[in-house]
Amino acid sequence: MKPRITANEKENPIIVGLDIGTTKICVTVGRRSGTNKIELLGVGKAESAGVNRGVVANIQKTVGSIREAVAIAEGQSNVDIKVVNVGIAGQHIKSIQHRGILTKNDDDEIGRLDVERLISDMYKLVLPPGEEIIHVLPQEFTIDNEPGIKEPIGMAGRRMEANFHIISGRVTDIKNIKKCVDNSDLEVSSLVLEPLASSEAVLDEEEKMAGVVLVDIGGGTTDVAIFHEGIIRHTAVIPLGGNIVTEDIRQGCAVLRNQAEQLKVRYGSALADENKDNEVICVPGIRGRDSKEISVKNLAFIIQARMEEIIEHVYYEIKSSGYEDKLIAGIVITGGGAQLKHLVQLVEYITGIDCRIGYPNEYLAKTDMLNKQSFDEMKSPMYATSIGLLIKGIQTVEEDEATQQEVVYKSPDRSKVKEITQTANKKESWFTKIISDFIKDDSGIDDDSFIGKK
Repeated sequence: MKPRITANEKENPIIVGLDIGTTKICVTVGRRSGTNKIELLGVGKAESAGVNRGVVANIQKTVGSIREAVAIAEGQSNVDIKVVNVGIAGQHIKSIQHRGILTKNDDDEIGRLDVERLISDMYKLVLPPGEEIIHVLPQEFTIDNEPGIKEPIGMAGRRMEANFHIISGRVTDIKNIKKCVDNSDLEVSSLVLEPLASSEAVLDEEEKMAGVVLVDIGGGTTDVAIFHEGIIRHTAVIPLGGNIVTEDIRQGCAVLRNQAEQLKVRYGSALADENKDNEVICVPGIRGRDSKEISVKNLAFIIQARMEEIIEHVYYEIKSSGYEDKLIAGIVITGGGAQLKHLVQLVEYITGIDCRIGYPNEYLAKTDMLNKQSFDEMKSPMYATSIGLLIKGIQTVEEDEATQQEVVYKSPDRSKVKEITQTANKKESWFTKIISDFIKDDSGIDDDSFIGKK
């Protein structure tokens, strides 16, 4: 039996992602590989029974699903999971733009700690009651009235200003997620907005520079993130996802929910005209009743109507962001809903913007820890958020290490501090001696004479 390892190895830390989705709970265990990719060590999945549209609706059921997924991931990876990076989404997520200013006492070069100070100040913003800041994302910096600076570290300057994209969520929903994690005997390392995590898994820096829209179609929500010039510009969460399409099929075709899900996954299409008129599917009847024939084209009409609504919501977010004409890299769709046939064509037809499907396979390194079937399954758009949570977790660890190194670098020389202190003490003793002698010799001087009175 192999010895169990902890998720706190310093040389190459093991990171754990926890994706609490509407349809599934997914736990991923991984670390950075020698090729600078993600080496998956284990994956645990469980059905999500207590989450509705990205929000925890039943803590007990959610905890049960988390524990089930964690147990599977621990068994596969041989890692004791204690700390997790958790994805968060839901209709309660909001975003605002804000500007911050930091004035230094000198013109020395700006360090990572100065940027961290400015970011920390943004977390003190007063929000409407019941809201809490999740992310403070820097955009452009201005150093001593020089605008358009993306990386201020190392530049000389006294006054630093920055535009920030601030993402907030409802306090109660955030607390419910943390409570589920706590009740699962785990600790939250960080909360990560799910479209930000997904973007790390399916977008590259070139696309972010050119201008791109990430659309993550999950079970309960559709998440949108817009990037331009390498900077996050707009985020939104639309409270519609794949589950509502399944519900439409259930009602429109008069079938059971599990049958509706199978129809969507196996035969579903986002464009009705791409299907033949005479093609039908035979659905078994309930408890010996006659089977039912469903037209594939009618099924596609049901799906297309709802997908058009979701895409119209996405297009509204694109237009309201002001970046519609700056999206050279177009739209990238990911998530479970991205697997729907002919969806790319429908998106391009409605928006007039180029579209592709985003797969997280580009950032996955080959591993012996997972069998081929499990590894290939993780390349699906369905697991973009799960892989992205690992990437964000690794980035956070590396940024913390860089900040810590800067703190050590800027620490004063102890011997010099001691020498300065001793010199100051000597000066203080000399000054004290003069004052003492003066006080001893002033017995012949009255107060009136001392202050110049006659």
